Amino acid sequence: MAAFNGGGAAAVVADSCRRLPLKDRVAIVTGGAGGIGSALVTAINAAHGGDKRAVAVEVDVSKADQVKALFDAAADAFGPELHILVTAAAVLDYDFPFIAETSEESFDRMFSTNAKGSFLCCREAANRLVQGGGGRIITFSSSGVGSLRPGYGAYAATKGAVEVMTKILARELRGTGITANGVAPGPTATPMFYNGKTESEQASCVAEIPLGRLGQPEDVAPLVGFLASDAGEWVNAQIIRCNGGNI
Repeated sequence: MAAFNGGGAAAVVADSCRRLPLKDRVAIVTGGAGGIGSALVTAINAAHGGDKRAVAVEVDVSKADQVKALFDAAADAFGPELHILVTAAAVLDYDFPFIAETSEESFDRMFSTNAKGSFLCCREAANRLVQGGGGRIITFSSSGVGSLRPGYGAYAATKGAVEVMTKILARELRGTGITANGVAPGPTATPMFYNGKTESEQASCVAEIPLGRLGQPEDVAPLVGFLASDAGEWVNAQIIRCNGGNI
């Protein structure tokens, strides 16, 4: 399975036999604008001799009907048993306005994708993921909820909403065997980090990380994979920061 940052696309992945802990499980991963979702599909299917192991679906996660269509597409492609949801779609205002200068349009756009989008996906997953074991909901927050960095007020608020919703959802899913956890990355080498920052600002962010480097998507993916696996079953209702120690 894979996780993405970004908005506008989703990938549906049937896990390969090479990853036995997640063998035959279907994961829905939101995020991946700019063709990343499609690239994932091509790579996975090519690795399996052309057998259909992944499909990409263009969706707006802030629209309930499109979220439902995404889950329907997964069921049509891989069967009715859906196991894993990863909500990684997110948007950010790259002008980094202080709250006093944040427009309603910017505020609404971030809350629509980041908070409402996560809500709609989680709601659909709560009703459609397999019960009795193996059901996993993994939301994406941000270590920015803890860093309280100026210029990220509205964005961090969207992620704070996701964190609270995730913890409550885990409790509401009592008896289903479905877990709900959140992953909160720190600065990670994706377009969301680089956009809108000067090289000096980028270096300043990296300097705050005790491990002395910028995070990579590959640093975050294993944590998501663990939470999605049987080994992660006893982890529930948690928000786990993955940031190299900068918060």
